[in-house]
Formats: sequence, structure tokens, C-alpha cells
Amino acid sequence: MSGHTNRISGSARLTGVTVQAGDVHGGIHVHQPTPDVPVPRQLLPAPPHFTDRESDLAALRELSAHRTGLVVVTGAAGVGKTSLATRWLRTSGADFPDGQFYADLRGHTLEDAASPSEVLGRFLRALYPGPVPADLAEQAALWRSLTSGLRLAVMLDNVCTAAQARPLLPGSEHSLVVVTSRRRLTGLRIDGAVFHSLDVLPPHAAEELLIRGIGRDRVEGDPAAARRVVSLCAGLPLAVCVASARLAARPRQSLRAMADALARPGDRLALLTVDGETAVRGALDDSYEALPAPAARLYRRLGHLPLPELDGRIAASAGGHTLHEADELLNVLVEANLLQDPGPDSYRFHDLIRLHARQRGTEDEADDTVRRVADWYLATATEAEKLITPAQFTLDRDHVHQPYLAVPFTDETGALSWLDRHRVNLMTVLRTAEDRRWHTLVWQLADAMWPLFLKLRYYDLWIEAHERGLTAARLAGHAAAERQMLNSGAIGLSAARRIDQAIAWYGASREAARLAGDRRDEGQALLGIGAAHYEAGRLTEAVPYLDRAITAWKETGYSRGTGLARIVLGEIALAAGDPPLAVRHFDRAHATLAAVPDPHDTARALAFLGRARAAAGEHASGTAQLLSALGTFEHSGSVHWRARTLEMLGQTAQDSGRADTARDYYLRSLALCAPISVEDAGRLRERLDSLPAG
Repeated sequence: MSGHTNRISGSARLTGVTVQAGDVHGGIHVHQPTPDVPVPRQLLPAPPHFTDRESDLAALRELSAHRTGLVVVTGAAGVGKTSLATRWLRTSGADFPDGQFYADLRGHTLEDAASPSEVLGRFLRALYPGPVPADLAEQAALWRSLTSGLRLAVMLDNVCTAAQARPLLPGSEHSLVVVTSRRRLTGLRIDGAVFHSLDVLPPHAAEELLIRGIGRDRVEGDPAAARRVVSLCAGLPLAVCVASARLAARPRQSLRAMADALARPGDRLALLTVDGETAVRGALDDSYEALPAPAARLYRRLGHLPLPELDGRIAASAGGHTLHEADELLNVLVEANLLQDPGPDSYRFHDLIRLHARQRGTEDEADDTVRRVADWYLATATEAEKLITPAQFTLDRDHVHQPYLAVPFTDETGALSWLDRHRVNLMTVLRTAEDRRWHTLVWQLADAMWPLFLKLRYYDLWIEAHERGLTAARLAGHAAAERQMLNSGAIGLSAARRIDQAIAWYGASREAARLAGDRRDEGQALLGIGAAHYEAGRLTEAVPYLDRAITAWKETGYSRGTGLARIVLGEIALAAGDPPLAVRHFDRAHATLAAVPDPHDTARALAFLGRARAAAGEHASGTAQLLSALGTFEHSGSVHWRARTLEMLGQTAQDSGRADTARDYYLRSLALCAPISVEDAGRLRERLDSLPAG
């Protein structure tokens, strides 16, 4: 109005749309521009000490090249999943101009995990200035609508379940979502996900990570200690980074001191702390706490096992489970990335995870677990022994936990294959039993492994097992077991060309058998002494011991023993240049052993009989018998005797002037024996050199 003024003064402040006017005529139209929303750039900073991982980055680039919109990076706690995904997405920023989103879903445990609604609210507010719905379904629908057609990179870190991630997937085929998780998240396969499993760093990369943390000069000042630190961190990037941080904060501490501290298993996880936070243990604790109780129990139990490789039957034995129950629980541990599955029915721990699992358990749990698995190994190896060497005398077995699982083989070949595949574990169990002073178990395991040593000739394991078994039998006060260990161990010593030591063991066995009044065991010792003298080239000294062994066994009715002794007498006759006498000895041995029956030693007698016949001029019949024996050894898996029979076939072919055939047999024999016997391999090379040039 005229004479009036319209002023804004004092403490008044103008916000939003303000209209200040005198007289107003007609309508007022107000236009408020939408404020600009910055393009989201939420990815974490590039990791400062990122090292190596070129093959992993290449694999991720290959996965994304196939136009997949969802990549899941899985791995154990502390393996570097977040660093890898961040590095990859930051180098690909130009491919996603419409925004880069990041959210930590705190999925280490179900209780602490972020809800999809919490994360969607943040994502929507970063992209859209309008009101955000409260309902999860409405949020997800709006998110898909707003992102349709956009080129976005979305990193969902530490996801707990597929259901947690699914509502956060954008609605654009041009976007890329990278999920990291300690779990496998196989449920995301139905959403088109592809997976990349991240493993620990190789030693050179882990050492480079240490260098970046504490400086090259310090590492080069004591490279051996630096390698020990890296080795004790077992290639886990989190552990290496924590060790680096501790060393960097203590510039006067030597690398050697850190390595010595880490080498103490009880202190290793406790040492890997920064600012009072147990970085490595805390990360593993989170994964452990998320396990269902039965899986957590099996995790603890498996951690107590000193075995480098596990399988379903070992797990079942450790926990007293059925095979089906064990498989289900192993799957839970694999999904949680607390256990690796490098092959079918094959599992293993990362070193630090094994240590964590062990520390979560108790000593009573450890004793029970190790004994259950040891008893299963003893029972299974004994069943293999019965299949492979049925004529072998087997002493009684003692089990704290009675075996209940079916054996994983049905025939001789399968049994030998199982023994070979588990030989490292079997020896580890034997050593562990010795450490726990389970003396009876030690010698019984050594005894049960007899077919492995007899057929495949692992001389170092053969001798070690029987040295430990002999000590254990004496500590257990078991006289028969002591003699068994002496005899079987002496055979290994003789086969390994430790002849004098073998004779000493046989002599101790003979004396023990005399004191016990056991003529059968005395005959075994006499056979061993005679065979050892023969192996040493003392032919005339060998024969009286063999004759006495035959006499002792005739008195006790042990016909198999007489057959074994006649094989050695035949070898002596053959070496002395008397093939007809050798044929007579081998023929009698073959008939005796076939009647027992003893298939393995029957085939040995047949092979020698064929060689003796060929040496006596009967090349055709001798070759036929050698080939028949070879077939038996091929079927049974006896590598040593396959090689010996092929060598005898080569000798027979060479004697009859067939140099090319002889060369073929010698080469086949050499291929078999080279990995197990330096002496046999050297002899084969000499035979090959003796052939005329082809």
C-alpha cells in the first residue's frame, strides 16, 4: 500500500523460496531448480603397499571381459580381498563414469552384519535428492529404476550371505558389482555371479610386502631372518602387514628377534597385533564365531591334527561322524574359507588358521581327536595289509576307538594305492603317537604299513618306521612285536644296502627268538642273515643259514618259510653260474608258495624260475614265465618287482642276441626304479651301456 514499506531486518534469515513484493497483480509462478548431486566416488583409497597379484588382476579382467555384471572375490580372513578389489576398480574408474559406490556390509558375523536397507538408504541418498522410502522392497525398486542404463561400479565389501547382497544389485547391465566375502556365497550363482578365489601371497611377493613396510635396507641387512618372518606369516598379507607395522614401530628390533618370537606357536597369533588390536586372531575369531556349533567343533578338532592333507574319512573319524555328516560340516568350513579344498575329497588348512583352530580347542579334545584318527588309520592300514599280503602273519591290534567306517578300497590294487596316497599321513600319525607315548600304537602302525614298504620300497620311511617301532615295542614290553620289528626292519636295511646293520638286527631277533623258544621266528632271523650275506656277495657264508632256516621251519610246519628260503638258494645258484640247480630251487619254491597260497612270493619265484630257465637255454619257456610274473606284479602294483622282472626279461633278450628288445625292457625297468633306488638305476644304466649301439 501507499505509504507502507515491506522490510526484512533484524535477525531474520531467508531460506528456500522467498517472495518480497508490494502490490501483487495476477498469479505468481515459482521455479526451484533441483540442486546438483555430485557423482558418487566412494571407493576406498588405493592400498599403499599393494604387492604382486598380477595374475589375480588379470583373472578379474578376464571375468569382466565376458560382460558379467557380478564378480565375487572370496578367500580367508586377511588374504587381501578388499585390497585386490579396490585396486582393480580404481584402475577401471574410467569405465564407470556415472558413479562408484562402496559399502562395508560387516559380514564377519551374522549379528553385526549391516542390513540391506541400511546400505540402500546410503546409496539412494548419494544418487537421488528426493525422499527415500522406508520399505526395503520399495528401496530396492527405486535403486533399480535410478540405476537403469547407468555405468556404475559397486563394491560390496565383507558380505555375509547372498540374501544380504541381492537387493543391492543395480538395474543396469552396464554396471559392475564386486562382492568380497570370507564365505563362498555360492547362492549368488543364480544371479549370474562368477567367482574368483584369492590365495595367499607367494614367498617373493610376501617378502616384497615386508620390504615396502620396513624398507629394503633393513630386509637386506638380514635376508634369512626376513624370509623366516615371511614364512611364519604363511603368505597371509594381513599377517605380513601387521608384522611390518610392529617392526616399523620398533626400528631397533632385529628381524631375527621377530622371527624367533613368531616361531613360538603359542605366541604367534598374539604377536600379530597393532595398537592393542589382535588383527589376525580377531579376523579369525569373527569367522569362527559365525560357525554353527557342530562345524565349530569339527574346526577345533581338525586343527589338532598334524596332517598336511585331510579327507572326508579323516574328518568323520576326528569327530565321530558318519561320512555324510562329515561332508556336510566340511562344506560349511569350506564355505567360510576356513578350510581349503584343493581337490576332490581333499582339504587343508592355512598354517595360521590351523593354529587358530588348535588354540580354540582343549588338550582333552586334542588327545581324543588324534587318537580317533590314529585308530582309524591303524584299522584301515591293517585291512589293506590283509588284502595285499594275506599270508603275512599279523599280530593283534589294539583300538581305543573301535573302527566303524567302511574301508575305502575293495581289492589289492586299491589297497596299495590307498597306502601310497596316505603314506605321509601314516608316518605323521606314527611320529605323533610316539610323541604321545602311545607305544603299542607305534609298533602296530609300523607293522600295518608292511605292504607299502614291501611293494613300493620307500627305504627311508621303511627304516624310520621300524626304528621307531622297535623302540616302542621294547617300551611296551611286547617280545613278539620286538622280533617282528627287528625282522621286518632288517629286510628294509638289507634292501637299502645297509647289510651289516641288517645282520645285526637279524642277530638280535634270533637271540630273542631263542630266549622265547620260538623256532618259527628263529627261522625268520636265519633266513634274513643268509639273505643279507647273499646280498653282500658272500655266497658260501649264506647257504648254511638258509639250510638251518629250512630245518627250523620243517620242524614247525611253516611251509611258506621253506619256500622263501629256497628262493634265496636259487638266487645263489644262479649267481654262482649253476642254472640247473637254480631251476630246481625255484621250481620247489614256486610249488610251495602257490600251495600256501602267497600270490606275491609265488610270482617272485616264478620270475626267478623263468630267468633261470632262460639262463639254462630254455629262452621261450623262460620268457613266458617272466611275462606271466610281470602281469601279476602289474596287477598288484608292485613297482619294485615290476622293475626287477623287466630287468630279467632284458637280460634274457640280451643273452639271445636281441639287443633292441633288451634295450626296451631295460629302459622300462629304469623308468620304474629310478625314483626309488639309486643302486638299481645305476645297474640298469650299466646294462644299457653294455648293449651294442642301435
